[in-house]
Amino acid sequence: MPTTKRSNYVPYHFEELSEDVMLKKSKMFFETMEGRRTVREFSKASIDIKIIENIVKAASTAPSGAHKQPWTFCVVSDLEMKRKIRKLAEEEEYQNYHGRMPEEWLNDLEQFETDWNKPFIEDAPYLIIVFKQAYELDTNGNKHNNYYVNESVGIATGFLLAAIHHAGLHALTHTPSPMNFLAKVLERPENERPFLLIPVGRPVEDCKVPALIRKPLAEVMKAYG
Repeated sequence: MPTTKRSNYVPYHFEELSEDVMLKKSKMFFETMEGRRTVREFSKASIDIKIIENIVKAASTAPSGAHKQPWTFCVVSDLEMKRKIRKLAEEEEYQNYHGRMPEEWLNDLEQFETDWNKPFIEDAPYLIIVFKQAYELDTNGNKHNNYYVNESVGIATGFLLAAIHHAGLHALTHTPSPMNFLAKVLERPENERPFLLIPVGRPVEDCKVPALIRKPLAEVMKAYG
């Protein structure tokens, strides 16, 4: 039987670790991520753009359907653009809190003491706005399929949040709904759809976060075998 040629493959060199080392590394990573918290109060202190660039590069190492990499990370630091985004986001959020969101949703949000005011959009030194590419556009404007777009961009966003925390910064996953205004403000092409708006920076000195308890392992993992 003929074999499939893999002419575009290259050797993969990896470091084989002992189970003791893997156990130690996995525990260290968990302990690092266990300290990750969402914050809503950001310092306006500046951050070197090279840090953000490294974070985005880390996010871009995520796997994707057919390696299409169907994501764009728009990094906004311009104050006037942040103010414009905040204004439009708050307009949508005001409608959400005054009729769009059902009572159960509003009740679930009470513990976070949130409302339609979103000062963090303006305060955070950077906004990373994640766009998903519903399809590919080549240089001639021809459309090509992307695969598992939501899954791929979701995984990349997870990498992004882990990289933000690993760098010593903090973030908030914000989803003003609907988010189509982001594509207009940032003048994104027709194939891109806003996925998440993520303020990134340092928390203010007196920052406080909700006293949340994460589900124990027994509730999130079921072992078979």
